[in-house]
Amino acid sequence: MSSPSTSLLKEQTVLPADEVQLFNAVEDKYGGVMVYMEEPMDLNEGFSYHHAESDYLMLVYWIPDAPDTLPANASHIVGIGAFVMNDKREVLVVKEKNGFFKGKDVWKFPTGVVNQGEDICVAAIREVKEETGIDTEFMEILAFRQTHQQFLGKSDLFFVCMLRPLSFDIKKQDSEIAAAQWMPIDEYVNQTFNRKHKSFEYIAGICLTKSERNYGGFSAVPTPTSSGKLPYLYFSGKDFKPW
Repeated sequence: MSSPSTSLLKEQTVLPADEVQLFNAVEDKYGGVMVYMEEPMDLNEGFSYHHAESDYLMLVYWIPDAPDTLPANASHIVGIGAFVMNDKREVLVVKEKNGFFKGKDVWKFPTGVVNQGEDICVAAIREVKEETGIDTEFMEILAFRQTHQQFLGKSDLFFVCMLRPLSFDIKKQDSEIAAAQWMPIDEYVNQTFNRKHKSFEYIAGICLTKSERNYGGFSAVPTPTSSGKLPYLYFSGKDFKPW
């Protein structure tokens, strides 16, 4: 990638006079050039690996005589935990069949990874539905946590989301969930596992505080952009009045 001196919006191919082949390329939105490789490329030419997806491998080459400022590959995985409480002060909890919690006899909130291109609020609703069959409405983000060197060596952003249940009959996901139930919130909070792990203790305490008194979380507000997209802005609206 480099800062282009001429427009490459039209794909270039071959300069017959010099017998030099140019790669098909288009300008990106950041002052660089994207080349779509159709033939094997020798890394000895100066390209280096950047990242790979299921359908492509991205190579990069920094052309300017200046420090390389190309952004690194995606550095974070985004996940959610769903705090869902009914009118009986019971929270929706699950026991997982796989992963870290397998066989630990720990009741936990439904959790999951946010898909590429998916909003946090949408992911929370989806994960609850997939794991428990419960329909919900997103209310707020109560807290978030950042940890490093997690899955595949990436950093992890984990958002604790509060949702309101719209249905109550549990239909657990058999492939991933060993058990699911509505549990009294005090019983959930006081699990030995939560007491022994400070991060889980804080999250449980935040949810308990929210259930008992006013605790301002971050609501999801759609904010139109000039491109026509509708991203969500998450903020505490308690003391905010739009002008």
